[in-house]
Amino acid sequence: MPRKVSRRRFLSASATSVVALGPAAPALASGSGQQRQAPAAVGRLKQSVCRWTLPGALPDVCQRVRALGLRGIDLLHMDEWEVARAAGLTCSMGYASRRDHFIENGFNDPTNHAMLIEELNAAIPFAARAGVPNVIAMFGNRRGLSDAEGVANCAAGLARVAPMAEKHGVTVCVELLNSKVDHPDYQGDHTAFGAAVMEKVGSPRVRLLYDIYHMQIMEGDIIRTIGQHRRWIGHFHTGGVPGRHDIDDSQELNYHAVAEAIADGGFEGYLAHEFTARGEPYAGLDAARRICQV
Repeated sequence: MPRKVSRRRFLSASATSVVALGPAAPALASGSGQQRQAPAAVGRLKQSVCRWTLPGALPDVCQRVRALGLRGIDLLHMDEWEVARAAGLTCSMGYASRRDHFIENGFNDPTNHAMLIEELNAAIPFAARAGVPNVIAMFGNRRGLSDAEGVANCAAGLARVAPMAEKHGVTVCVELLNSKVDHPDYQGDHTAFGAAVMEKVGSPRVRLLYDIYHMQIMEGDIIRTIGQHRRWIGHFHTGGVPGRHDIDDSQELNYHAVAEAIADGGFEGYLAHEFTARGEPYAGLDAARRICQV
């Protein structure tokens, strides 16, 4: 996979092609040819990683991720969920469909509701059977809508998905993204917008995917904002600012302090790393795991 890749590009490519995947065994081969088990997960946070950030075939990626002691892998399609589980990982965030313009066409446009509700209602029972705790959804591009209209439209659509999510114990996580650098015109670009939608829906199974990278770009004040809105947050993504690279001391956030604040608030979901490492990807991921091990 080329180093200069984005989730948008990866998702667009996956909408038109599916990689053939084989089973992966939970035991991990050591360099000497012996078999070893993945290290036990430590720390108060369940750490995961977004699949698109790592090169290689999915079974191999899962084996290497588990060898680092992470517990999940994010942003897999339905035909990939069992590959993660066979490797001893949880698909911590799944897609309900493969289609173009997934980010842009979200719940803020009522003309999308029938499609989105059908996708999610079909995927949620399958996610429950596959042990996938979360499925992702989007607010969508603004296209001239006011915030009040966007909040009302999103809440109306998501309220129709909430009963299925509650029945099966799967959480629909709607992602907050920046509209300043990566996703021009995206409406769910501030925490207050997402929280207003969550409050209107009022379901424990509809929550925010709080992407720390995106919200640092849009509003900063990360630790206090997470504390104020933690009841609405079901999942986290990481990424260094600027550039969505490693979360080390080359960027502007203290991720160890952020991780401590998340854990101190009693968060029980997953924190998934979503960045393109400047160096070797798995070394960068292991460094991020250690930074967020609190």
